[in-house]
Order: sequence, then structure tokens, then C-alpha cells
Amino acid sequence: MFVLDASVMASWCFADEEHPHAEAAFQQMADESVIAPTLLWFELRNVLLMGERRDRLSEAQTARFLNYVGELPIEMDRDPDEALVLGLARAHRLSVYDAVYLELAQRRALPLATLDKALIHAARSEKIPLVGEKS
Repeated sequence: MFVLDASVMASWCFADEEHPHAEAAFQQMADESVIAPTLLWFELRNVLLMGERRDRLSEAQTARFLNYVGELPIEMDRDPDEALVLGLARAHRLSVYDAVYLELAQRRALPLATLDKALIHAARSEKIPLVGEKS
């Protein structure tokens, strides 16, 4: 099992954002369970809407992608540890949004799939394995 963030899913949608770690996460999903905070639902839709506004994809493409990811077996975590989220955000100068992914990975002792540079740095500092990186 691993924690999935919106930056990885966005990479799956936008061809010009392909990344080997996003591809590794996609491949791992065939063999492993995936979990994400409920925040993922909102973040992904915001990324796609911003893509529409920048003419990177159409409403129809957004709908197709959301239909596709809706079929993926992603468990949603609804119980973040507020104190830990805030502590991680403060310690690593992360947004609360990014800290929620880090908190979930730490709380569940799971690897994290992300392309966000600040979140990658924080995960390394917290000794949280990253999907796509050799340990």
C-alpha cells in the first residue's frame, strides 16, 4: 500500500507532465492498494479545472479523466491527526494541504507517491520512502 497525491494523478492526465515516479506509482497500483486523504478529491478537480482555463484540456477530457480515476481502487482516509498535520506543516514549511499527505504516510507507515518538491524534501527528512525512488 502507498499514499497517492494529486501531483502524481495530474501527471497521468497531462502528457507534457510525464514523470518516471508517476509512472512507477501507476504501475504499482496493479499490485498494491492505494490510499489518499479526502483532500485528493478536491485537489484533483481544481488541477483539472485550471487545466481547462489554460486550454490544456477540454471539459470532455476532464470528464473522461475523472470517470477513469473514479474506477481506480483508491481508499480515502478521512481521519487525519490534526496536531501531527500542523506540526509537520510547521516543521517543514509546508502548506496544510501538503502536510495532510505527509501525515497520512507517516501515520500509516507507508511510502508516498508525489512529484511536489517541498513534499519530497519533507518526506526524505521524515524518512518516509518515496514511490519510484530506490531505497
